[in-house]
Amino acid sequence: MKIVVFGLSITSSWGNGHATTYRGLLREMGRRGHEILFLERDAQWYETHRDLPEPPFCTTLIYKSLDELFADYGPEICDADCVIVGSYVYQGIEVGTWVSKHAKGIKAFYDIDTPVTLAALARGECQYLSEALIPCYDLYLSFTGGPTLDHIERHYGSRAARALYCSVDPMVHFPVQITPRWDLGYLGTYSRDRQPGLEQLLCQPASSWEKGRFVVAGAQYPSDLTWSKNTMRIEHLPPECHSEFYSSQRFTLNLTRKQMQIAGYSPSVRLFEAAACAVPIVSDHWPGLEQFFVPGKEILLASASQEMLRILQRFPDDERRAIGERARARVLQSHSAACRAEELEEYLTAL
Repeated sequence: MKIVVFGLSITSSWGNGHATTYRGLLREMGRRGHEILFLERDAQWYETHRDLPEPPFCTTLIYKSLDELFADYGPEICDADCVIVGSYVYQGIEVGTWVSKHAKGIKAFYDIDTPVTLAALARGECQYLSEALIPCYDLYLSFTGGPTLDHIERHYGSRAARALYCSVDPMVHFPVQITPRWDLGYLGTYSRDRQPGLEQLLCQPASSWEKGRFVVAGAQYPSDLTWSKNTMRIEHLPPECHSEFYSSQRFTLNLTRKQMQIAGYSPSVRLFEAAACAVPIVSDHWPGLEQFFVPGKEILLASASQEMLRILQRFPDDERRAIGERARARVLQSHSAACRAEELEEYLTAL
């Protein structure tokens, strides 16, 4: 198939989880024989942080305006077998409207931020998707599964809402044989609704346990935040550094945004990345988590700082490593980029 994808970014992983998702998925789609054109709106914040400016597995076009894009590439978009428009695409409503009117092939919306999208739609504030546009797409691909899929079909009139969860790229994320530098780490862009969880499950344990070693990596944290002396800060960590980063932790923390906790069935990219590196994960709890990992066997759960401290200080080392290995086996079997490419292909061929 000839597939055109409008996405937030594939060239830069700075401050977003979209790029790593697109990279793994589209590389695997390319391996399955599909021809892919990725269209990315030029943005200054990504231009200065492009860690994969020319992906080898797809043709990538950076465009400055929709008028220019449609004038030069309109026929190619129209004739594609499938056009996918992603969440958070700049002028996504305009893009989707044009695609729905002119594209001859399958038209799909890929929502990497489903609970955020639905909350914004309910407020009438979504910038990249409108209620009227949803029925125009043949397929609504969602990072969130469970009851949300039925809601998208019943309430918004989607023709077909299907789960296409995030995934991990085993070529990028894998165990590195290295002595752990930190007892607990966290990788994630700053989010106001995740910050209380970070405070409770990392910052408070760090303050209580002076001998412990902690690390927080991610962009856009406010400059006025204070960190304990035993907590290291890393502003940006490109994907090629993730494996060593995760492997340098005895445990890693997974936190879920509030809207995704409420919706449930919303695993994060970082969750699968950490598991692929065989580092044991301590996570907050959300509905549907058990569908992806078995608590106590493949993942650990914590809701308070004292729970986290008990895990960090008392958990047997052999069992700690075993949990990490079982989580890695689970993601390689069910949550790799290759698995998602196969699922996407099945969805497209079923239409």
